[in-house]
Amino acid sequence: MITVITGASAGIGAASALDLARQGHQLVLVGRNPEKLGVVTRRVEAITGTPPDTFTADFASLDEVRGLAAGLLDRYERIDVLVNNAGVMSPDRRTTGDGHELMIQVNHLAPFLLTNLLAERLKESSARIVTTSSRAARTGRLDPSDLDRERRRWSGWLQYGDSKQANALFTVSLAERGFAATCLHPGVLRTEFAAGTFFMKLVMLVPGMGEAPEVGGARIAHLAAHPDGVTHAGRFFARNRPAEVPERMRDPALAAALWDASLAATGLPAAA
Repeated sequence: MITVITGASAGIGAASALDLARQGHQLVLVGRNPEKLGVVTRRVEAITGTPPDTFTADFASLDEVRGLAAGLLDRYERIDVLVNNAGVMSPDRRTTGDGHELMIQVNHLAPFLLTNLLAERLKESSARIVTTSSRAARTGRLDPSDLDRERRRWSGWLQYGDSKQANALFTVSLAERGFAATCLHPGVLRTEFAAGTFFMKLVMLVPGMGEAPEVGGARIAHLAAHPDGVTHAGRFFARNRPAEVPERMRDPALAAALWDASLAATGLPAAA
């Protein structure tokens, strides 16, 4: 199994890589920080005896995502699993060089672009696509005509919820197109994600409020390796089970509107 994991240099991405390495997957690790990626590479090599392939890409740049896709297509004749795990939470509004709000680009537009650029290879391989969403998707009020939240009240957590709702709707659209696509809430985890926010300070300080990153990594690995990742295409998972979600997270019309808006935002042709 050739498995590509984005956001693999720390946290649950690194944890899922180690889990899947133990299951015999041939890993391709993608991260923004080469030094951190090197640490995970050495840990995987200690398990498998062979260093995994690595790619460096910053999802705040769509050009880097395009370069990543080109590199993957050039190197691998098949891709069996794509784990869209790279993500960010910023309490302050930040704009990328591509002109998009940071969270909607890194959490949704970048994986949307990467997945579409790899789509034919993924179809040929009957690949699984696993996307890290969040229970925050339940609070999202995604507006495909205002992905950057320029015309609505700004809140970092509201925008984060929108971006995670986009992950769930993207999964719905992928399943409609015949992909074995799932997404998940990995859990409330004790990682550096959203460091500095009041909520994450509580998670790190209050006993029992958060779980270890290995728990979230195992939930990603479950969808990458277990039959659930194929038999429940289009579903949102929590604690390794399909979860009931609000209508907005599974609405085909909203998913279709998001798909069209994402094509325009990433410069992909309408037929993608």
